[in-house]
Amino acid sequence: MVKYRNRLPQLAGGPILTDGGLETTLVFHNGIDLPFFAAFDLLKDEAGTETLRDYYRLHANIALKAGTGFILESPTWRASPDWGTKLGYSPNALDAANRVAIRLMHELRDELESERSPMVISGCIGPRGDGYDPGRVMNAEEAADYHAPQIRIYAEEGADLITAITMTNIPEATGVARAAAAAGMPVAISFTVETDGRLPTGDSLKDAIAAVDAATNNAPIYYMINCAHPDHFAGALDGGWTKRLGGIRANASRCSHAELDEATELDAGNPQELGRLYAGLYARFPHLAVLGGCCGTDHRHIEEIARAMKVAA
Repeated sequence: MVKYRNRLPQLAGGPILTDGGLETTLVFHNGIDLPFFAAFDLLKDEAGTETLRDYYRLHANIALKAGTGFILESPTWRASPDWGTKLGYSPNALDAANRVAIRLMHELRDELESERSPMVISGCIGPRGDGYDPGRVMNAEEAADYHAPQIRIYAEEGADLITAITMTNIPEATGVARAAAAAGMPVAISFTVETDGRLPTGDSLKDAIAAVDAATNNAPIYYMINCAHPDHFAGALDGGWTKRLGGIRANASRCSHAELDEATELDAGNPQELGRLYAGLYARFPHLAVLGGCCGTDHRHIEEIARAMKVAA
C-alpha cells in the first residue's frame, strides 16, 4: 500500500499542489454544520463521504490539468482524542475513523493519479488545542504520547507522510516530529503565525524551526507555514534558515486570527491576488514545493496558484 514514503515527489522539486481550506469550504460553500470544524465526522455516512470525495476530486483535477503532483491531505485535522471525545467518539471509533480517512485517500489516488501527477497521501495531524490559540502548552513528551496513536494508524494504513498543520508552539511540534520518527514516518511541520509573523506563543519562525530541529536531530523533512496571509509572514523570511521551508498554505484573507475567529461571514480575499503573491514567494524561494490554501480558500485560489506557478516557472 505504501507508494511514496521513501521517495516523496515534493523532495525532488516543485511545485506540487494540495487543496484549499477544507473546513471553511464545507461550512460556508456547502452549508454543512461541522461541529468543531471536524471534517472527519463526515466519514460516518456515505453522503458525507461522497461530499469529501467531490471536494478532493475538484482540487486534484486542478493538479491533473496543470501537470503537477498533488498531496491528498486527509480530512483528520480534528481526529485526535480530545476533539474526538467532544464529538462523542469512543477511542475505538476514533481509530476506525482515522483508518477510513486514509483508505479514502488511497481510493482517490487509485482513481485519479496519472503519470504526470503523482498523488501523495498525507496523514493530517492537527493541534491538540485550538488552531489559533495554543492554550495549555504540553511538553514535548506529552505531545508525542498524545499524537503517537494517530500517527501509528497512518503508518499502518500506508500513508506516505505525516503533516502537522497549524502548529502553534514549539513543544507540540517537537512531540509530533518525535512520534513520527518513532513510527518510521517522514513528517512535515506547518506552523501558523500571527500578523507579526510570529507564532501565537511569540516565538519567531526562525527560532521555532531551529528549536524543533535541535530537539529532534532535524527529523522534519521540511517545514511549512499555514493559516496566515502572505503579508503576515513574507517580511520574516530572511536568512539561510528559510531553506528548511518546503511549503505554504496561506489564507487569502488579511484578517487576524482573532478577527477570523469572530467572523460570521467568509472572507475569501482575492484569488488572483493570492496567486500573484505566491508567484512572488516562489521567485524568492524556489525550493518551496508544496503549495495550497488554508481558511477561506477554495478551488478558485488553487487554480490561480497553479496558473501563477506556471508563469513563474
